[in-house]
Amino acid sequence: MKIATWNVNSVRIREPHVCRWLQRVEPDVLLLQEIKCEEKQFPAPAFKALGYDSVVAGQKSYNGVAILSRIPLDVHHVTLPGLPPEDAQARYLEIAAAGVTIGNLYLPNGNSGGEAGFAYKMAWMDRLADRAQALLDSDTPFVLAGDYNVAPADVDYATGTLPTDDALVRPETRARFRRMLWAGLTDAVRVTTPTGPIYTFWDYQGGAFQRDRGLRIDHALLSPVMADRLISAAPDKNVRAEDQPSDHVPVLVTFED
Repeated sequence: MKIATWNVNSVRIREPHVCRWLQRVEPDVLLLQEIKCEEKQFPAPAFKALGYDSVVAGQKSYNGVAILSRIPLDVHHVTLPGLPPEDAQARYLEIAAAGVTIGNLYLPNGNSGGEAGFAYKMAWMDRLADRAQALLDSDTPFVLAGDYNVAPADVDYATGTLPTDDALVRPETRARFRRMLWAGLTDAVRVTTPTGPIYTFWDYQGGAFQRDRGLRIDHALLSPVMADRLISAAPDKNVRAEDQPSDHVPVLVTFED
């Protein structure tokens, strides 16, 4: 089973990139973030032509998540459980497919909106940890993957790319990420590449990709059962070298069936 996550930074612009990648890699499930469109604007027919059904939690011009699947699925949640009902930001989508619960998340960046914006990020991470714990308590095999907007350790960002007070690396942010690891989840990419830098994002400015000055902020956290089934997990760095790429690359995680 192959599950991938990719912040595409506008699916309507990146539709050809996604289609090429689906044809080349053939994941069973692809989680998309920052689609930047409502469901009616989502290019579902293009993906359907390749054998993928679409589930979309969209938002006009901002945020938005979607799941493409070539295997049957059931939708469990279109918002993160525990968030206030008036929260209108489209950042979470949860399905079940092939006996696995899969959560697709686009975690708030936390750098805009001052301390209120950072507090929203913290509250969102707390609710995500609560959801992870609920799934652990029910012995559900699951994957929580997406753009976490967290660089968990100093090795996860190139020197000088982020100030020490950036919301992606603040101690409060990292502590909440560790909370999920300490609860029993496995960081798929880091467990397969335990040392050294490995990145999933390169800024458009300053030749960041050419100089390999990147960040690792896209993650797949696995329940114990899924960690036992893990074969490989890695970003597809070559995608960033294409014309008009997203600033993120897909992260592909492969499991034993």
